[in-house]
Amino acid sequence: MTTGLVLSCEHASAAVPARFRSLFDGQAAVLQSHRGWDPGTLELGKRLSKRFQVPLLATKVSRLLIEVNRSLHHPKLFSEYTSQLPAATKQLLIEEYYLPHREAIEQQIRVLLQQSHRVLHLSLHSFTGQWNGQPRTADLGLLYDPRRATELSTCCHWQASLQRQLPGLVIRRNYPYLGKADGLTTALRKKFAMIRYLGIELEVNQNHTLASRHWTDICRALEATIPELLGVN
Repeated sequence: MTTGLVLSCEHASAAVPARFRSLFDGQAAVLQSHRGWDPGTLELGKRLSKRFQVPLLATKVSRLLIEVNRSLHHPKLFSEYTSQLPAATKQLLIEEYYLPHREAIEQQIRVLLQQSHRVLHLSLHSFTGQWNGQPRTADLGLLYDPRRATELSTCCHWQASLQRQLPGLVIRRNYPYLGKADGLTTALRKKFAMIRYLGIELEVNQNHTLASRHWTDICRALEATIPELLGVN
């Protein structure tokens, strides 16, 4: 069975366009924190894009401007910095940043499904190593919908393969979030059958993306194990 690969990064940047920067005056630290973007994901995405010769579909603005990994009806689509903007300005953000990213990914999936039996969509993310003062207990997380048998079996296989490559690290499934929660992959599952679309969110602990001797090992392990998921020897 041939499997096409789609790579996306929903929180690739902490950038804010000049016309909206006044909304974030004095908030440079927040923009550079895990609230503003997912550190490491753009670097990882570019590396995987080069390795597998597929495009990386990455956002160009901070999630605090607009959160492209949430549905349009989600209460956190806009952050506290943008939630009070006029409706017309919010619609502008949707049309300029939200819809183009989502539509590009959906289009890429449809193109690949004309050439392959199914598509593996890896949505690349990273998570803060501490939450509410407590350490997160994983180095890597694989998020999926357990009701979709192909995603479940793929993530079980991937977890085992990654664990062999990274014996000293903790790899968990549906941690630190649930893969069936509101998000891009959840929306795409409604458009594509489970045997044709696998939407998996890869989560990397930011303790590694920001500064860790394991970061190179993690990148290499991902490069080494993804071919197994694609059926490539």
